[in-house]
Amino acid sequence: MAKQTETSKLKFPFQKKNYQLLIIGICIVLLGYALMTGGGSEDPNVFDASIFSFRRITLAPIVVLFGYAFIGYAIMHKPKAQSEA
Repeated sequence: MAKQTETSKLKFPFQKKNYQLLIIGICIVLLGYALMTGGGSEDPNVFDASIFSFRRITLAPIVVLFGYAFIGYAIMHKPKAQSEA
């Protein structure tokens, strides 16, 4: 009997809130990578300076880093304890 009550008290390391935050973080990272796309020239002999735009060089890496930090927060987030009544 002691073994059965012991296993019933085991909980998953992540709660529903952790998974929701994790999915949001993954979406932020994907958005950052999407911001990096484009800007290439169709002809390899022609230089296109749009690959050096603010969006691709500055904004997108910041968004990706924020997304990874948010994922780290989602993993470390400990939900508030619920009362066991």
